[in-house]
Amino acid sequence: MSNAVPPFIVAIPARYGSTRLPAKPLREIDGVPMVVRVAQRALQAGASQVVVAVDDPRIADALAGQDGVDICMTRSDHASGSDRLAECAQHYGWADDSIVVNLQGDEPFAPAAGIRAVAQALAGDDAPMATLATPIIDAEELFDPNVVKLVRAANGRALYFSRAPLPWARDAFAVDRNALPSGSPFLRHIGIYAYRAGFLDRYSRLPRTPLEQTESLEQLRVLEHGHAIAVRLTPEPFPPGIDTEADLLRAEQWLRTQH
Repeated sequence: MSNAVPPFIVAIPARYGSTRLPAKPLREIDGVPMVVRVAQRALQAGASQVVVAVDDPRIADALAGQDGVDICMTRSDHASGSDRLAECAQHYGWADDSIVVNLQGDEPFAPAAGIRAVAQALAGDDAPMATLATPIIDAEELFDPNVVKLVRAANGRALYFSRAPLPWARDAFAVDRNALPSGSPFLRHIGIYAYRAGFLDRYSRLPRTPLEQTESLEQLRVLEHGHAIAVRLTPEPFPPGIDTEADLLRAEQWLRTQH
């Protein structure tokens, strides 16, 4: 695979309603709304276009005056961020082979190298979609249902994603579940995706699937319908995304350590 970074668009789905953290995109981290920080990361990565797909004018207002950031007002009833971006792709008329990176609106510290890496992963594979992963280093992380795990094939493509511990180290866990056995490929999924714009439209037309709804993981819709997802290891760590008030406090503390 070439190390050259292909031209890519970053699209950020930002939904106002969140059950665990109300008005999440507008919550401030050190005085800056979360959605603004995410858009700034996308610009730093060198995207040819940065679009925030919003469902509420209050989010659009928070982004006003951000040079280089487009705002796309989308419907409020989308089942997933990918469905929201499909509306965005249609609105802008992106070419089918354009690479679109879905940077989640709750990833205010996503490293620029990681954003570029997922675009490279898609460019270097004929799968219609790509994502990133990182090794899991402790048992608590493996057994946490909020941490999405994945297994992949020898060719680097995803076999399955789950909130359950995956893969199950049968012999080792029969003895001790407080430590990870060495040599097992435990991977945490990082929720950043790249797709070709033409596939976004196809994705939005695919019926929701039983596994997608059971695990509440939108990427399973892709696998259940027989499409491939390329998976690469992230070149830099992604600080955890923000889903709760506790995450917000941790983000403030983390940011203070970076100054």
